[in-house]
Formats: sequence, structure tokens, C-alpha cells
Amino acid sequence: MKTIYDIQQLLKRFGTIVYIGDRVANLELMEEEVRQLYELQMIETKEFQMAILLLRQETQILLGKRERQ
Repeated sequence: MKTIYDIQQLLKRFGTIVYIGDRVANLELMEEEVRQLYELQMIETKEFQMAILLLRQETQILLGKRERQ
């Protein structure tokens, strides 16, 4: 898993499609969905860790861009 798209595909495997219209809100909701899948033992620890890392990195990048504007 290397991109946000990969995480979207992971969620799609479980019937979850996230689209709110606000990129940061999408990422936060995706993080919550990934967390729930992990708690239900539907995904492995490594998948969970990588997904959370990618989502948080992307969120920080977007928030940094908003602050600079």
C-alpha cells in the first residue's frame, strides 16, 4: 500500500466508498473506517499501520497548504 488510492481500493473491497467533497474530511473518515476494519480484525496490522500513516501524512500536507494560503 503506497497511495491514498490504494486505501480507497482497500475500503472498496469491504463495500465502503468515501466522498464528502472536502479532501481533509474524506481522509479523516477514511481513517475512521480503516480503524474500524482493524478493530473487527478484517485487515492485518501491517495494512492498518501503513494506511493510517499515509492518511495522516496526506492530511498534514493538505492542512499545511491551507495554512499558507
